[in-house]
Amino acid sequence: MKPITEKERFTGQVFLPGSVVGILGGGQLGRMVVLEGRKMGYRFVTLDPAADCPGSQVADRHIAKAYDDPEGTEALAAAADVIAYEFENVSAEAVKRLERRVALPQGSRLLEVTQHRLREKEALVMGGLPVTPYRTVTGPEQAAAAAEELGFPCILKTATGGYDGKGQRLVRSPDEAMAGWAELAAGGREVILEQFVPFRKELSVVVARGIRGDIVSYPVAENVHRDHILHRTIVPAPIDEEIARRAEQLARDAAEHLEVVGLLAVELFLLEDGRLLINELAPRPHNSGHYTYDACATSQFEQFLRAICGLPLGSPRLLSPAVMVNVLGQHLPALMEKLPSLPPAVKVHLYGKREARPGRKMGHVTVLADANEAMEIMDQIGLWNR
Repeated sequence: MKPITEKERFTGQVFLPGSVVGILGGGQLGRMVVLEGRKMGYRFVTLDPAADCPGSQVADRHIAKAYDDPEGTEALAAAADVIAYEFENVSAEAVKRLERRVALPQGSRLLEVTQHRLREKEALVMGGLPVTPYRTVTGPEQAAAAAEELGFPCILKTATGGYDGKGQRLVRSPDEAMAGWAELAAGGREVILEQFVPFRKELSVVVARGIRGDIVSYPVAENVHRDHILHRTIVPAPIDEEIARRAEQLARDAAEHLEVVGLLAVELFLLEDGRLLINELAPRPHNSGHYTYDACATSQFEQFLRAICGLPLGSPRLLSPAVMVNVLGQHLPALMEKLPSLPPAVKVHLYGKREARPGRKMGHVTVLADANEAMEIMDQIGLWNR
């Protein structure tokens, strides 16, 4: 198989339906990409260490190997015409090996930036984009000094790994900063300190950018978290049109600056004074974009495939206002009990995970209604009031 050059990867290679798409990762994001891609005529092979992961249940073939396993990545490269990663906690070195063998339009550079909080912040700052104030900390005394400089409270985070609140510590004093650094830096991990931002709302925008630089953005969403896990997403976000316009432009600017191919989810803080700060990026389909599956002309999952396969990007038009709510392990039994009597406006998506643990994302529910009506329906169902 002929290696793909940098120029070919980013400037025009097209993969038509019938091509085999390899997905590095077999979680729910990969599963939904496969389900959408099957309607388009693509075939799929997934690589994930779990033999019965959500993606494996719908793919044509599954390789049950670790993400950085040479035998596994070699098998994926041999089987696929084009490869994508469905989340960023994979080995950048493995992605580099893969892109030397087969087309990987997202590229390893984007992964290296977005899987490392410090590199991500630095890249955004270089692009003139607003971020939460931060400091790099390499020792306990430096952590304490940086915390006093940024002000209390502030947040220590591992530079790599961590999601849904993992790898983070809220800091309220110099002593807590030193203790938090010692805990998070164990094993040589890099640590970043961020200022705690008293935001008014958490927003996100999913942007798609194709191999020729064409770009579209989905409507701005408002996100509400519980215990550091996304609880619900409201679309369109209840914000002023001018704020929505600026949020979309920031997301587009970030995608252009990073030369994204595929999707970029841009999470933002809306401050009381109307300013917007970029909090985090995700270079793939995003939890806050799940509403697009039912509520948009083109879902984020179809759009992801269109972007990496060189097809024209689809319309991101919102067909209905919507509220998406995550189904965690503790919610699943009650949802299953209520399933036969759910109103027609409620769309249920379950991910096929075998073990329902508290805090584990087992699926999501999208209510096709405006925010007030959707919340009334959710209150009537009563599944998330516990």
